[in-house]
Amino acid sequence: MCDWADKRAPAGQRDRLWQVIRSTPDLDWQLLTKRAPNIQRYLPDDWGNGYPNVWLGVTVEDRKHGLARLEVLKQVPAALRFLSMEPLLEDLGQLDLTGIAWVIAGGESGPAARPMDPEWVLNIQRQCQEQGVPLFFKQWGSRGYGKGGCILLGQEFKEWPRCA
Repeated sequence: MCDWADKRAPAGQRDRLWQVIRSTPDLDWQLLTKRAPNIQRYLPDDWGNGYPNVWLGVTVEDRKHGLARLEVLKQVPAALRFLSMEPLLEDLGQLDLTGIAWVIAGGESGPAARPMDPEWVLNIQRQCQEQGVPLFFKQWGSRGYGKGGCILLGQEFKEWPRCA
């Protein structure tokens, strides 16, 4: 596990990654980054409209950093775009999920975890439902409502995108 768009990656490692991805067309790869401005720079020359087996995603944990990443991701050609809204650190407000095929949401875990307000997740759930985007709700987090469980509105939301 790594951030594939980190500029400090050892020389040649991204080339190795792209070769492995090309050689495994029956595997779906989920490439997630917090470094959205680097995405275009580090895509391979033959990326075109995206590799059919690559799901490209960004972390969206807050408004200041996360929402800017969402807008960058929308500009990148990809077979499937997704958002990892975890750890969710605040209400994200109104979202335009155009071009996004999947949202993962969850609270923070660990001894120093920050709590997640249920309204933040409910806001995301409502918008995903309204905009037809599958939601995979992982957990409330170790200090959140329900202490680590994943029940939201009396049910589990473990939805998956349609594969490209």
